[in-house]
Amino acid sequence: EVQLVESGGGSVQAGGSLILSCTFSGATYSRRCMAWFRQVPGKGREAVAAADADRRTIYGDFVEGRFTISLDNAENTLYLQMDRLNSEDTAMYYCAANAPSTRSVAGFFPGPHEYNYWGQGTQVSVS
Repeated sequence: EVQLVESGGGSVQAGGSLILSCTFSGATYSRRCMAWFRQVPGKGREAVAAADADRRTIYGDFVEGRFTISLDNAENTLYLQMDRLNSEDTAMYYCAANAPSTRSVAGFFPGPHEYNYWGQGTQVSVS
């Protein structure tokens, strides 16, 4: 059974940083597309960042250079380095995987419906 487990969320002051991690287990796929989404109560899931099997990346417009997504295939772990956090970044952050997949993120952010695996989420609170 495939599982995605997020960690690294927490509370931080505005201007601070956090690193989110997402460990992928239960199957081995040589090619996959993975992403981070976030959600606040009453709203839909918002695209944060995605990375494809060829290490191309794409970010939501609001990121403005503050976040960095990276995929460590050896550790089966997806990371999201978040810097210069502000209160609007407060949300539940979810990891998602489209696997197996040759999906490219070049020029287009795959929407939530394109992912077949999801984690349970990790809360980020910025005050």
